[in-house]
Amino acid sequence: MFANGAGKLNFWQSLIAISKNVNQTRLKCSQVPTALRPKKAKSTRKEAQYFSDAKKVRTVGGKGGDGCVSFLQLWCNERAGPDGGDGGNGGHVIFQASNDVRNFNHVDSVLHAEPGEVGMAKDCHGKNAKHMVIKVPIGTVIRNNQGLIVGDLSKADLMFVAARGGAGGKGNRFFTTDRETSPRVCEYGPSGEDVGYTLELRSMADVGLIGYPNAGKSTLLNALTRAKPKVAPYAFTTLRPHLGTVQYDDHVQLTIADLPGLVPDAHRNKGLGIQFLKHAERCTLLLFVLDASAQDPWLHYGQLMHELQQFGGCLAQRPQLIVANKIDMDESKTNYEELKRRLNQPILGISAKMGHNLAQLLQTIRSSYNLHKNKTALES
Repeated sequence: MFANGAGKLNFWQSLIAISKNVNQTRLKCSQVPTALRPKKAKSTRKEAQYFSDAKKVRTVGGKGGDGCVSFLQLWCNERAGPDGGDGGNGGHVIFQASNDVRNFNHVDSVLHAEPGEVGMAKDCHGKNAKHMVIKVPIGTVIRNNQGLIVGDLSKADLMFVAARGGAGGKGNRFFTTDRETSPRVCEYGPSGEDVGYTLELRSMADVGLIGYPNAGKSTLLNALTRAKPKVAPYAFTTLRPHLGTVQYDDHVQLTIADLPGLVPDAHRNKGLGIQFLKHAERCTLLLFVLDASAQDPWLHYGQLMHELQQFGGCLAQRPQLIVANKIDMDESKTNYEELKRRLNQPILGISAKMGHNLAQLLQTIRSSYNLHKNKTALES
């Protein structure tokens, strides 16, 4: 095939070069995607938009329309008989899963469907009321007042009838018999169902920021995304979750949630307590933000893990990352080294205020997300 040994040598050299190019291409494809900087400027509105991942609602079905008592009078027959029509049905209250909404900010606390129209003379039935359809995010779990799950809207366009409307009342034409040819009775339309529910999101964000008050969680979310949480030097600045989105160059978007600060004995409902821990339950990856400038920051991590374990469930076993914030301060350098030694875990030192190591943090978040996603796919 080859004229001499030199031809064989060139063949093998070209084959090795091709394999090297293939390996380099695979290596480039396996690299962690880079986070893109937002091109659009932040909003100038003063009030911040919070995220509502749980809501208590009262649903009331529409009242049925009343029946009508009427007697037909014609020019040729003044006693033509009863002609009262039936009332229309009241509307239902329905929750529908949709991709158009992300939280429950648009859902009112009281949802009241429209009533049906009353019946009229000449056998005219009242008009049925339109159903009240409220769009909710995909993954909404609906609980009744006893805490039991009665609805799980896990796919788009799934519906749950929360409260049925009342049926329309019958007019006096309905009660006509051979013996009673001129009834003067009708039915009133009954009221609709009145039921209370609790709406919860199964998944709120891909990454949840966990830490003590004033650890710098809101500042970090402000630096990474276009979100505008309130930043202030007093405890419990964040009372409700704020969400921001990070977009990578492979068109993947990760949602980061700034959760309210966690305090000791939160599992006993101190501070924001159980409400905070329920927010954390709806995050896939937990990012512990420790204040490196505080005294004994390693104790903060131990206390945070203790609260997650006491809450129960698998919250403490969620994938987690640890960052030491405020490393730009003088007292943080010694604490940062001691923190790495005591926890014996990979810890990334950042400064959300000055912007130190934020690009590396975004790459670490994406790597952990990919690892968890692949692991979940293998288990399923």
